[in-house]
Amino acid sequence: MTLTYLDLAPGQRESLDALPFDGNHVVDGPPGSGKSLLAAQRSVLLALTGGPTVLLTRSNLLRQSLAPLVAALGPRQDGVVVATAHSWLSQWYRGSAGTDPTRTDTGWFEWSEFFQQAAVARTPPGFSVVVDEGQDLPPDFYRFCRVLRARTTVYADECQRLTETQSTLAEITKALGAGAPHRLDGNHRNTRQIAELAARFRLGPDVPGLPRREGPLPRLHRLSGPGTLVDLLVGTVERHPGRSVGVILNSVRDQQDLLTRLSRRSPGLKPQMYTSQATGGRYRNLDLGRPGIVIVNRASAKGLGFDHVVVPDTHVDAATDPTSAALRMAYYVLATRARTELHLGYEGTDEPPALSPIPRQLLSRG
Repeated sequence: MTLTYLDLAPGQRESLDALPFDGNHVVDGPPGSGKSLLAAQRSVLLALTGGPTVLLTRSNLLRQSLAPLVAALGPRQDGVVVATAHSWLSQWYRGSAGTDPTRTDTGWFEWSEFFQQAAVARTPPGFSVVVDEGQDLPPDFYRFCRVLRARTTVYADECQRLTETQSTLAEITKALGAGAPHRLDGNHRNTRQIAELAARFRLGPDVPGLPRREGPLPRLHRLSGPGTLVDLLVGTVERHPGRSVGVILNSVRDQQDLLTRLSRRSPGLKPQMYTSQATGGRYRNLDLGRPGIVIVNRASAKGLGFDHVVVPDTHVDAATDPTSAALRMAYYVLATRARTELHLGYEGTDEPPALSPIPRQLLSRG
């Protein structure tokens, strides 16, 4: 059987080769370091050693971005199952207990039920779990993996935690009984200018090294109304017809409003929109390989990358303490989604407090 390898940077290939197949491992890497690519390659390698393998994400949209990559890399038979953690856990529990698991008000499960089933489950030899963006799964998930006796590899960055039921690297390693996290360095997504702005929002003492690739300064736009945003997006697509443009908004209502305005203004653009509230259809299943506009919610942006990113509603954060960890992590994630250009926008007369202190040599205005 021929194994396809991704075109990995030397540091990424070293990280992949350094992980033993057996045991539990945690890989810590900043945005753009290639965690998702390595999670896909790692899951395929584990599957080829024998035993079922699952690649899990918290976000359904991230699952959609990973599934084609795994399909291109891995064997068609006995390959890797790519799923959200919620859907896979529900399916596993039904197969083990014959009933649906109990949901809690956290959005997760009654974990004691999973621990009881895992303790008596007949786990297939070589069963492997790989998790991408693992900081967004709760510590009890990793305790479950350990009780299940699964070979577990977790790719995570605790500076990108966006949910209340999240895990630190220390909590993940303790729950799995793993050794110290493996460090993955490098930023292969952003330009130097984008990474430099994003560093203003990063938490923790360790600031990743800046990439060498150059690009335009991130730009802050004062938007006089919805029509101004539509003009910005249409102009971006017309100038760069082969590129992806991710528009990241804070509310589903604003997503729907923008989709309507874009469709009326330029129906030939055929913008895509994703919302987790949809159970199926075009608002649930996207073609992320197609260039053009993709409208997503902040909660679904983790792990994704677009050539151009537009965050037009920073004014909704004006009342939030700009030094709060939650807001800084949110802006860190949003900024690092952009490969080439980053555009931030606000409505009103005053710049949002989270952005107004940033000097013009890092964030241009216009």
